[in-house]
Amino acid sequence: MPHYEGDLRSPEGARYAIIASRWNPRITDTLVAGARKTFAEHGVAEDAIDVVRVPGAWELPVVAARLAVAGQHAAVVALGCVVRGDTRHYEQVADGCSDGLMRVSLDYGLPIANGVLAVERHEDAEARAGGNHGNKGEEAALAALEMSHLLGQLP
Repeated sequence: MPHYEGDLRSPEGARYAIIASRWNPRITDTLVAGARKTFAEHGVAEDAIDVVRVPGAWELPVVAARLAVAGQHAAVVALGCVVRGDTRHYEQVADGCSDGLMRVSLDYGLPIANGVLAVERHEDAEARAGGNHGNKGEEAALAALEMSHLLGQLP
């Protein structure tokens, strides 16, 4: 039986999309910068990366679906930050966003790296946006690269 495993080489001519929430901009801008840096470090040209900004995490799945239908991207990186507050709104947004991104990925066979932070406190987000927990934008870009390479190998 063959062994399939992706690596961090971008398929020839591949385009990538970064969809990022404008909500919590100090965090999301850092995540976007990390994703762009990672793509560049792995040979993806700047003009092969489309960045789409949306109001908040709730809007990420609908844009991911539109990009999936267009069929121009090898993978999508979704970035945002949802911080728990005093109401149930946090769960609705974080869970709805995650479920929606997974649905788009499965429905269209398009890798969508979920880099949406769902955290208790702003300090937790800062730790994951360039702090002591790294930059989840970078990690999402790495996952997008690996998955686009892997899917290109599968029958």
